Amino acid sequence: MIRSRRASVRTRLRARTVVIAVLVLAAVLLCAVLAGAGDLGWRRVLGELVAQVTGGQSPLSAREAAIVWQLRVPRVLLAGLVGAALAMSGATFQGVFRNPLADPYLLGAAAGAGMAATLVVVLTPNAGAWVPPAAFLGAIGGVGLSWLLGRTGGGRPGTGTLLLAGVAVGSFLSAVQTFVQQLRTETIRQVYTWMLGGLNVTGWHEVLVAAPYIGLAAVVLCLSGRLLDVLSLGDAEAASLGLHPARVRLLLLAAASLATAAAVSVSGLIGFVGIVVPHVVRLLAGGSYRVVLPLSLLGGAAFLIAADQVARTVMPGELPLGVVTAFAGAPFFVAVLRSSREKVS
Repeated sequence: MIRSRRASVRTRLRARTVVIAVLVLAAVLLCAVLAGAGDLGWRRVLGELVAQVTGGQSPLSAREAAIVWQLRVPRVLLAGLVGAALAMSGATFQGVFRNPLADPYLLGAAAGAGMAATLVVVLTPNAGAWVPPAAFLGAIGGVGLSWLLGRTGGGRPGTGTLLLAGVAVGSFLSAVQTFVQQLRTETIRQVYTWMLGGLNVTGWHEVLVAAPYIGLAAVVLCLSGRLLDVLSLGDAEAASLGLHPARVRLLLLAAASLATAAAVSVSGLIGFVGIVVPHVVRLLAGGSYRVVLPLSLLGGAAFLIAADQVARTVMPGELPLGVVTAFAGAPFFVAVLRSSREKVS
């Protein structure tokens, strides 16, 4: 009991913990590159990686090497970026709203992205290339609408007002999306395929588009762990320590929403990552956000890379990535609910 209490209030990130998390991520990343839907053989792929580092002879043909470097590696890196973005954003939303069930889509990001993607698919012929930027702008727009709606009473919106505004905006945008879908019912399958989530890459374009936004947000959020710890004490206590709670909350929500929008634009809607990963990190490493945020970044990347590996190899076809994360997340929530009920009892 004493040891668990100490772990729950741990505020510093230990070097050993970081090394273990990085090694786990590196192992998952390497396994995902070595094994794929194409039967190239993991030893031959490993030989190709070694050849690229040492300048030696590769055992792969030019076509096989292209599969590795233009399909597998970009997809694995994109999965890591998206997983890191969603996990960090989920941890931030949970800290800002002091709600362990808050997720990255709380303020209308998912509904905004879904509506924008649906509009492009329905109204634009050959809309494939336009869906990611539309989803990005839609996610940002959904969060912006929630913020503006939360300010309708004047002043800066509180967390409760923002939550209600996010629910209202999400419901409205989802209704608009459903209405637009009915205009061209033949596009429903394409829309729902995008909404179930997936990483269909054909090169490095998606990685290069998402990386700057997610990287910027990651720097801001990882440097804000102490601010979230202070906010968790309450606004009055935070103000007495020289912090401006409203400004800090706006900065954190903006950074988390930017990361979420970038992730959604290249992957569609992938659930549970932003809830499951921060919870696991808290259970294993403590509750301070100086610990939770960087470990959520590493853990989210490893989790989604592993989930994507399952999605593309477990069946002859390819499962939607959102289905795989839901299969992993639902049992986790059952365990959390049972644990919470036992503690209350």
